[in-house]
Amino acid sequence: MVTAPHDRGLIAVYADSVDVARALDLAGISWKTVTGLDDAAEHEPPAGWSGAIVDCTDDAESAWAFARAIRQSDSSAVSVLVLIGGSQIGDLELRDDLFDDFCLTPFHPAEFEARVRHLLWTSGDTVPAADLVEYGELRLNLETYQATIAQRPLDLTFMEYELLKFLAQNPGKVFTREILLSRVWGYEYYGGARTVDVHIRRLRAKLGEEHAGLIQTVRSVGYRFGQSRWGS
Repeated sequence: MVTAPHDRGLIAVYADSVDVARALDLAGISWKTVTGLDDAAEHEPPAGWSGAIVDCTDDAESAWAFARAIRQSDSSAVSVLVLIGGSQIGDLELRDDLFDDFCLTPFHPAEFEARVRHLLWTSGDTVPAADLVEYGELRLNLETYQATIAQRPLDLTFMEYELLKFLAQNPGKVFTREILLSRVWGYEYYGGARTVDVHIRRLRAKLGEEHAGLIQTVRSVGYRFGQSRWGS
């Protein structure tokens, strides 16, 4: 369990999941496990919780009861993210007032992080991480998952954004298709190398002719973003 040294940005987590803990820790987001409403009230920071994550995949009845209780408590303004399994989609009906967003499990860590950051952003809190990735005229906002090139908004899918973010954070480095698959899609992804080629082609098209060269093909190896320190 990780607790924050500051009051801001502390999330209440009603869950007993190693995956949730690992994803929050890797994202640098401060959190604290709570076992119920009384526990949440006892450990609530002076500035209030910045959000709550409620795992409904194990004991759904207790989890929804906690979500309802926190909505009806003095912490009713807390934004709530619920975790559900694919077979629980129907459970969301008539519960719109109990949560602000949901995430299907098992989740991709990058998607989970994006949803948590969006939760914090909508609640007016920030997280202890770099807000922007910039390279030339490219700008990526890591909190809102927005991207622009020469001040022009880019309409990217989730995985297109993740791929562009990874490349832009590692300018000049060459990555094979296999490494990109494992680092961006995750080891559990079984798609072939063609998946990377398709996404690169789409990214280049969306960047536009003037900026498509930001993503370079390194013959017989893979792809590189930006200029190598050794020149072309």
